Amino acid sequence: MRLPSPLYVILDPDAARGRPLPELLDAVLAGGGRLFQLRDKTQSMAALLPLARALRARCRAAGALFFVNDRADLALAVEADGLHVGQDDLPAGAARRILPPSVRLGVSTHDPGQARQALADGADYVAVGSMFPTVSKPGFQLVGPALVRRVRPDISVPLVAIGGITEANVAEVMGAGADAVAVISAVCSAPDPQAATARFLKAIAACAPAGRER
Repeated sequence: MRLPSPLYVILDPDAARGRPLPELLDAVLAGGGRLFQLRDKTQSMAALLPLARALRARCRAAGALFFVNDRADLALAVEADGLHVGQDDLPAGAARRILPPSVRLGVSTHDPGQARQALADGADYVAVGSMFPTVSKPGFQLVGPALVRRVRPDISVPLVAIGGITEANVAEVMGAGADAVAVISAVCSAPDPQAATARFLKAIAACAPAGRER
């Protein structure tokens, strides 16, 4: 799998400051974003389905990839490009068995064993974190960029770093060997998400060729 962007923006209503997610997505697309995930841990399926359809349609029109967090049923219902699961969600191996081959699978991991298992289970990308302290995920496990360096030789698919990443520290993460960085509040909570996206992409580009895309 090749990632269409080194910036993976996770759309979360809790971080959106009251802005509708379709409008937030449009702003990030205008800033150059091309890789997205819908993450909503509270709304019902009845509410999420039309929202996910609207986001999926916008991503498709822009040539961007759209992932759904946790909900395999929702990902399949809206024909999302991919599903992302964590260690407490549907196990990656089970998710891979029910997803069509065309639907990508991403897996959150927090140690080398989990990262290797995600790869064995058929992950199309492996996420590792948390890189830095973050308010987006209570109870986060802080592993730092050192984990990226540690697992990089073993992971043959894109390696996505997540957790507390900002424009100020993204160079440290990319320098450790990440192919992309996933962000929530750094973009979704920004006063101007379009400008924040553009600045993030510029900061990442300045790190090249430290990060490697697979």
